[in-house]
Amino acid sequence: MHPRLLFWIPAGLRLSLVLAGAAAAWYFFGLVPGLVAAIAGLLIFVVVQLHYLYRLSIWLNDPNSAKVPDGWGAWTEVFARLYRMRRGDEKNQAELTEWLARFRQAMSLLPDGVVIMDDVLFLEWCNPAAERHLGLRLERDKGMRVTNLVRSPEFMDYIILGRYEQPLTMSLRERKLVVQIIPFENRRQILVTHDATEAERIEMMRRDFIANASHELRTPLTVINGFLEIATTQPDLDPKTRMAHLKLMCEQGQRMQNLVEDMLTLTRLESVDYPLRPERVALRVLLEQIEQEAIALSAGRHTISLRAAGPDIKGGTEELRSAFGNLVSNAVRYTPAGGSIAIEWQACDAGAQFVVRDTGIGIRPEHIARLTERFYRVDKSRSRETQGTGLGLAIVKHVLLRHDAALAITSEPDKGSTFTVTFPRKAIYVE
Repeated sequence: MHPRLLFWIPAGLRLSLVLAGAAAAWYFFGLVPGLVAAIAGLLIFVVVQLHYLYRLSIWLNDPNSAKVPDGWGAWTEVFARLYRMRRGDEKNQAELTEWLARFRQAMSLLPDGVVIMDDVLFLEWCNPAAERHLGLRLERDKGMRVTNLVRSPEFMDYIILGRYEQPLTMSLRERKLVVQIIPFENRRQILVTHDATEAERIEMMRRDFIANASHELRTPLTVINGFLEIATTQPDLDPKTRMAHLKLMCEQGQRMQNLVEDMLTLTRLESVDYPLRPERVALRVLLEQIEQEAIALSAGRHTISLRAAGPDIKGGTEELRSAFGNLVSNAVRYTPAGGSIAIEWQACDAGAQFVVRDTGIGIRPEHIARLTERFYRVDKSRSRETQGTGLGLAIVKHVLLRHDAALAITSEPDKGSTFTVTFPRKAIYVE
């Protein structure tokens, strides 16, 4: 029998063949040759088994499906099973690695912070949002106690009390955070952080808007109700007084109407239900109309000039009419008699510019940054005289945002102001 064929025979049968060969040697050649043949066969058998056991032990030190050794006989099945098991393990490990990578990527994109801690609050992992919210760095702080990293008395009290069913709102790093600890498993806890700064700012703006709108509406309503009460209790008023009252009531009614229209305009500009529908805006025609309105508002008290040499742009005609009209009418209202207002439309390196220059009362530097806030007024008494609603520049701001334009304001008290609107090159209309 060929030696290699011997290894494809099962181990039990192989041992029987060795013994049968030794018996045949003893029968034909005597006892000693038979014993030698038996011992030699057993040694070969043992050496082969030890050889494969050694190869198996080496592979177990570095189990890899590509390095599974080949075998003969029963070892063929053993190594084949090991190969299939290792391939299955490698496939499962690859899937787990992929899912872990997806999980970490998803966690890194979350706007909320996620911190994984052990049962004694030692940091195990956190996402970038948690690093921003709490001032952590995973590479630096991993394995450290979170209570030593987040220095906040409110947070410490929250940990000590252990009432994790309710979230904690606290101020940290100039932000308003909502944090909550969620226990999971036996030795793990999750700390979730949510940045509520912007939501609180919006809520404050909403409250201020309601308060300011109520205040602005209360004055004209008080005037109208007061005159109506006089008219009902004193039916014999002389016609001249009655006409004066009616005139004031009409003025206050118009003021309320303007305020409501401006609030509706702001709501429309901020709503996603009213997207901008760009069209060709003939700026020269539009600005000539605005110039005529400014001349009518001025009633001959100012010198008003227009120079429109710039290109047409893409945008909303009525929205730009409202924005440019607000800037020009403000210049007329806040420029004393005898002053001048210059309106310009011109091309520039960035794209195109709309400029309004006046020789009015000017604005102090500390007020300029807040001019586009709702209901913000530099001089409330003068605003009442000019019949302003306090929403004009807020409307201008939102119109320009929708057109990707920027507003710049320069002013000097008692010398005048310049309002410059810059449109990008992509806004220029090209036939």
